[in-house]
Amino acid sequence: MAEKQDKYAKIREKIREFPAGPGLYFMKGSGDKVLYIGKAKNLRSRAASYFQPGSDLFSSRGPKIAEMIAKVESVDFLESPNEVDAVLQEARLIKDIRPPYNTDLVDDKTFPYLEITTGEDFPAVYITRKPQSRGSILFGPFTAVKDLRSVLVVLQKIFRFRTCKLDIKDNDTKRRFFRPCLLFSIKQCTAPCGAKIDKQEYKKIIRDLLKFMRSKRSTILRQLKKQMAEASEAFEYEKAAMLRDRIRLIERLDQRGTPDEHVQPEVFAADPAEALAKLREILESPEPIRTIEGIDIANIAGAEAVGSLVKFIDGKPFKNGYRRFKIKTVKGIDDYAMIAEVVKRRYKYAQKGEELWPDLILIDGGLGHLRAAEKALEQMNAPAVKIASIAKKQEDIYTQTGSRPLKLAARSPARKLLQYVRDEAHRFAQHYHHILRGKKLLGKDS
Repeated sequence: MAEKQDKYAKIREKIREFPAGPGLYFMKGSGDKVLYIGKAKNLRSRAASYFQPGSDLFSSRGPKIAEMIAKVESVDFLESPNEVDAVLQEARLIKDIRPPYNTDLVDDKTFPYLEITTGEDFPAVYITRKPQSRGSILFGPFTAVKDLRSVLVVLQKIFRFRTCKLDIKDNDTKRRFFRPCLLFSIKQCTAPCGAKIDKQEYKKIIRDLLKFMRSKRSTILRQLKKQMAEASEAFEYEKAAMLRDRIRLIERLDQRGTPDEHVQPEVFAADPAEALAKLREILESPEPIRTIEGIDIANIAGAEAVGSLVKFIDGKPFKNGYRRFKIKTVKGIDDYAMIAEVVKRRYKYAQKGEELWPDLILIDGGLGHLRAAEKALEQMNAPAVKIASIAKKQEDIYTQTGSRPLKLAARSPARKLLQYVRDEAHRFAQHYHHILRGKKLLGKDS
């Protein structure tokens, strides 16, 4: 008991150095394994609340939290610029690390985006969790879908864009006979469906909307605040309150992430069945391609090298199969040798018959990276396994059948799936570490 209290005293002493702003805290057990990730408005206060002397966690937080705290050896933190960033980072890291005491956010649920379909004659504006693969501009992800729905109504009253799913073509002469919906009557849509606005004029509305979304929105906010003040002076308090609420909603548009920084790769995945069928054809495989394992190498801050392995089953990530490998035998920066080390360490168990071989091993890199993996498997006397690699920028895909790369169309489902696996391996190795800024918060190392 005294030993336990002494441990908690040391943890409390460390927590006193935590910032008082927003961020994430990490409860870690033996071997620095992350047991739990939480977000907080005030990191110092929130983390300290678990270790107060005399507190009854079993009653106040429940048996699962009490069990977890009994295993905690240390606590660490990651400061966030704001609460929204903390929410998005928490979701991504829980999906990546899968701490045993986090029960929420481990599923495939994603955050919504505001999507503007700029590839259409008359672009529409939607809230979506599954954006189009091309021909649209995204804003988000957003953390509060209720606020996003409310602000979309406000924006539509200002800009009068369409939110319907109709396929509206500029050259469709029948549009002038089409009866617009109620939104046109209440002046919330310009009704391109009924030819009430021409293409160029409507496109100007969309350009103004894009400019508004990308700017600080100061002009419209200034107008709304002026209208609110005038309504208040005229004792029109209901109108003033409505304008106040609109102002708050528009200001909340800044409470969002970006598609690149807060990546949700599962959102942009291709149809798995179609992708796997096409991949089998490309690789000339006599058997279906069901299990794919992707491998990447990351040099953290130019020093600590880490290999990552991600597993996909039937075209979808199998997070329990993800692994990291701290490079042990290679000195300096030698990606080929590091790939060989990861391949040998990963598949020694399959060679012993303790695990199954994947149907495809995908390496992040070019032909040289593929050959390095191929040579490593030959040295192990491994059975024939399909290997491919995919290089960045040109997105060239190399296979074992020759030295010339395959050039698949950008919309090819097979290419999209390979990119998804490659990007997951890269993100799992590198993006995770960039987020943690060199902190020693790794789990599941092999």
